[in-house]
Amino acid sequence: MLLYVLDLFGVAVFAASGALAGIAVQFDLLGVLVLASITAVGGGTLRDVLLGRHPVFWIRDAGPIYVILAATAVTLVWVHLLPVPVDALLIADALGLALFAISGAQVAEKAGCHSLVVVLMGTITGAGGGVVRDLLSGKVPLILRQDIYASAAIAGIVVYLLLRAARAPTAGAFAGGVVTVAATRLAAIAFDLKLPVFSLPQ
Repeated sequence: MLLYVLDLFGVAVFAASGALAGIAVQFDLLGVLVLASITAVGGGTLRDVLLGRHPVFWIRDAGPIYVILAATAVTLVWVHLLPVPVDALLIADALGLALFAISGAQVAEKAGCHSLVVVLMGTITGAGGGVVRDLLSGKVPLILRQDIYASAAIAGIVVYLLLRAARAPTAGAFAGGVVTVAATRLAAIAFDLKLPVFSLPQ
């Protein structure tokens, strides 16, 4: 139940970030809702489709849909009444990324996937929705820029797999992975850490 509640928290956070992106580019109400939905469940949907898990998670359980609707409504009301809490949203987004990345890795692990596929599926779950959000709102996806985002997810998933290989309890490995992702992402935000950029010689 705790993990389910945490997953719904991640859905709410990503839905809010998608709604804010839609508002920023002046989408209409339906556009804002579509962008919020894709951001919230896009990564998990891609994971389920690639792993052949049918029906996908939000069709099997409508809970995420209700959370998306509620989070979008709250976001729309908030931006008309109060300043947008950017710092709070960044922190919540880091926690959402951490929860989705590790839960996505667990899904792939239970499906018997190779470790590299587990890393890929976890990263897609955590960052996939954001990629589609950025593309639809006319931006270069965050994971293709210098920001430490997908790389934070990868680091956390690797820690999770190493702890599992060391026969740590599942809950302990999950917590270790989540903390690694969140701490890496938050450190990148706090200290403006970037990945190196490579360019062709002139």
